[in-house]
Amino acid sequence: MTVQIRSSIRFLLNHRLVELSAVSAVQTLLDFLRLDRNLRGTKEGCAEGDCGACTVLVGRLLDGRLKYESVNACIRFVGSLDGCHVVTVDSLASPGGPLHPVQQAMVDTHASQCGFCTPGFVMSLYGLWMENPKPSVTEIEKALQGNLCRCTGYAAIIRAAEAVSVIGDLDRDPLVAERAKIIQKLEALKDGKRVEIGEGSERFLLPASVDDLADIYEAEPNARIVAGSTDVGLWVTKFMRDIAPVVHLSHLDELRRITADETGITFGAGVSYTESFPLISKHFPQLIELWNRIGGQQVRNMGTIGGNIANGSPIGDTPPALIALGASVVLRKGKVQRTVPLESFFIEYGKQDRQPGEFVEAVRIPFVSENARYAVYKITKRLDEDISAVCGAFHLVVDGNGKVSEAVIAYGGMAGTPKRAANAEAALIGAGWTEATIETAMEALGKDYTPLTDWRASADYRLLVAKNLLRRFYLETQGDEPVRLDRKQAV
Repeated sequence: MTVQIRSSIRFLLNHRLVELSAVSAVQTLLDFLRLDRNLRGTKEGCAEGDCGACTVLVGRLLDGRLKYESVNACIRFVGSLDGCHVVTVDSLASPGGPLHPVQQAMVDTHASQCGFCTPGFVMSLYGLWMENPKPSVTEIEKALQGNLCRCTGYAAIIRAAEAVSVIGDLDRDPLVAERAKIIQKLEALKDGKRVEIGEGSERFLLPASVDDLADIYEAEPNARIVAGSTDVGLWVTKFMRDIAPVVHLSHLDELRRITADETGITFGAGVSYTESFPLISKHFPQLIELWNRIGGQQVRNMGTIGGNIANGSPIGDTPPALIALGASVVLRKGKVQRTVPLESFFIEYGKQDRQPGEFVEAVRIPFVSENARYAVYKITKRLDEDISAVCGAFHLVVDGNGKVSEAVIAYGGMAGTPKRAANAEAALIGAGWTEATIETAMEALGKDYTPLTDWRASADYRLLVAKNLLRRFYLETQGDEPVRLDRKQAV
């Protein structure tokens, strides 16, 4: 069937419909708001998705439900917004009218000093309020991981978050009260057409479906596939790279499907960290801390599991954890699919087992057996919003005789790819789960890895951390109650 093509993107910006046919493949939402629409409330701080000063809300439909999420406008491309509702801080209060409840709460609790970061905090708290009107302090802190403030110390901002529901009535908020009308408008924008805009370095496409994506990518294997843009966005804002032609995926509901059976869960490659969290936390509680430390809330709302795997980074957060679980990836080229164990997907730095025109369509994660022991540890310079210096994942089974019958150990940050520790695993399998065995396996890690020294950590530090994380895993499996080590003890 011939795919119809549209040469413009359409989305709602605050209260108005926007239709653009002349837009660059690398134009960010932040630049569009500030330079093209003179909406200066959204600030530029870091231009890399770290500080949160540029936070806006993006509402999108999935299965008829409209959900608003905080995103970093500085690394979100305008081309990805087709069919969305963008809400900026400028629209919260009418000129001369009362402040929005979130803004009033910030005023009442003296939660703003220099004020530069305040619009971003307001939008993050607005997104939180709509999803969780009475959040706990822990939930507030999680929602604000991606917002940095150099003045207040955050205590007043947390008090503001707690005060919003006292000041305002969520049911009367426009984005809640008018939800049905907004959904109707966004549904009207859906026409099932492919979007193609621009030429050369300006060109980008939005496939009409996953089948259309397969056709496009098979015909243009050098195109840049962009899902959440949490990585690619920095290529543009920091390295000024030409990434066109771009193929955007965030609008494809088919890639955001999640299915589960008695053996495991399959996540479409476009499922975000936020969307995956409910099932991850339910079936893999050992991954809760790791998931909560992937960037800030804005990054988790934008970033995808499939993207984290497909970019092949040796310090990606999810690959070591998923390799240890025995995960696999579903690859597709045209109409042909194949499934590859995740551990063999990574060949060497910058190279994956992916043919030209082939893309990651889904990720399959098997459940952990009842008698298995599993843990993941992420070591970083700071707790939140930081990339791993070392990430260690451990999955083993100890039989009734106290011997290790199965062992999978995977590390990130220790080689050019996320990589299993074959020698350490061999030292464990068939041996007793004892201190002596752990010592032998720790020494074997020196044969598995020759880590690099960079600004995150030295090679010696990385190897020492890798050994100590294995020891930590052993200690936490002893006795009825796990031994909990803090981060300093682990290193």
